[in-house]
Amino acid sequence: MALTGLEIFKLLPKTNCKKCGRATCLAFAMQLAQKKAELKDCPDVSEEAKGILGAASAPPIKLVSIGAGDKQISVGEENVLFRHDEKFYNPTGVAVTLSDDLDDDAFSEKLNKINNLKFTRVGTEIEIDLVALLNNSGDGTRFAERAKQVSENTHLSIILESKSPENMKSAVETCSDKKPLICGANADNWEAMANIAKDKGCPMTVSASTLEELADLAEKIKGIGVTDIVLNQVSESTKDILQGLTIIRRAALKKAFRQLGYPALTYMPSYEPAQEIASASVFIAKYAGIVVVNAFEPWQIMPLLTVRQNIYTDPQKPVQVEPKLYEVGQVNENSPVLFTTNFSLTYYTVEGEVEASRIPAYILAVGTEGTSVLTAYSGDKLNEDVIAKAMSDANIEEKVKHKKLIVPGLVAILSAKIQEKTKWEALVGPKEASGLPTYLKSTWN
Repeated sequence: MALTGLEIFKLLPKTNCKKCGRATCLAFAMQLAQKKAELKDCPDVSEEAKGILGAASAPPIKLVSIGAGDKQISVGEENVLFRHDEKFYNPTGVAVTLSDDLDDDAFSEKLNKINNLKFTRVGTEIEIDLVALLNNSGDGTRFAERAKQVSENTHLSIILESKSPENMKSAVETCSDKKPLICGANADNWEAMANIAKDKGCPMTVSASTLEELADLAEKIKGIGVTDIVLNQVSESTKDILQGLTIIRRAALKKAFRQLGYPALTYMPSYEPAQEIASASVFIAKYAGIVVVNAFEPWQIMPLLTVRQNIYTDPQKPVQVEPKLYEVGQVNENSPVLFTTNFSLTYYTVEGEVEASRIPAYILAVGTEGTSVLTAYSGDKLNEDVIAKAMSDANIEEKVKHKKLIVPGLVAILSAKIQEKTKWEALVGPKEASGLPTYLKSTWN
């Protein structure tokens, strides 16, 4: 349980030496309790106190790392229930299932498709994180062979799923250097599975249908010496899984209930493809550490990764592009010049529509601290002075021989002021970026 400020104070030297940067030990203790200070700030704290305070100040949800190398992923260590309170730190891992009972050609084909589930959105590459190999064949030798094949032919991290400790041991032997997530431990086999995880230094999941049983099994596994644990509540109901994930997060954060202080993995209930992705999106929002889906078509995975990207950005720091002049296509001195803000979603939406028009153009991304056109205008971050300076900094007059600037239709009210300030003709463009192809082909030409 978390310690109060007074309980922490009793463990401190009480010398008021100010070495920690606070006026008194009590003030330091109060900040420790509020997680506004770190124990390392006190150079004189005893080893005994370090042990007690270190355990009490440990993250409410343990950080668990899966895999090795560039594609190692870390889940857990979140400290808020709601993104707007601070932000979420470790993005939910997205895993796609691959069954070991597929024939050789089908297995290789699906693994290749899984490896290529990556996309570029608002200038950032997004992709899945894990391959979840399922021991549907029930055959230990086949499971081990497939695990070896996956290990040798994917850059992604690996989940191995089997309820058989014997089969799991054989499979882990083939790829233990990749530190796969051992998945399949339950009330019947947890001890054998935990011993495999401990021996190979791998993280593991524990599965149960109730949270009480999950907490009990997690404590037993911890007692053996395995601390990298991921919880899996077994259910075929989206409602029940969502409720369980929420209770786990609340119990860990609000009640400091250490037995549930681990990230959670969730398999998708058996739904049709679109519903599966909808459920997975819900679990990413609240509060899965890993979601395992059967879907592997780009049209299914792209929206799921988009949801994750949106949720795991810092709400106080919008994703933005560098404020500067961008060239789209083979521009020349007659190419149109448009401006928008440097909010990534806004800029890349405009860029995509300009590319679709097949008319080479300049796009001036005006620095507005990563806010959208209307938001920037409302906050006076987008006005004729800001735009004129951006044009001057980009040396636009040296790029084109005309003096015509296309103004976003949503801020058409600025056109007269821009024209007066810059001495350029301000042409009012469409309100929506989707109207740019038609506008550039007709009005501009």
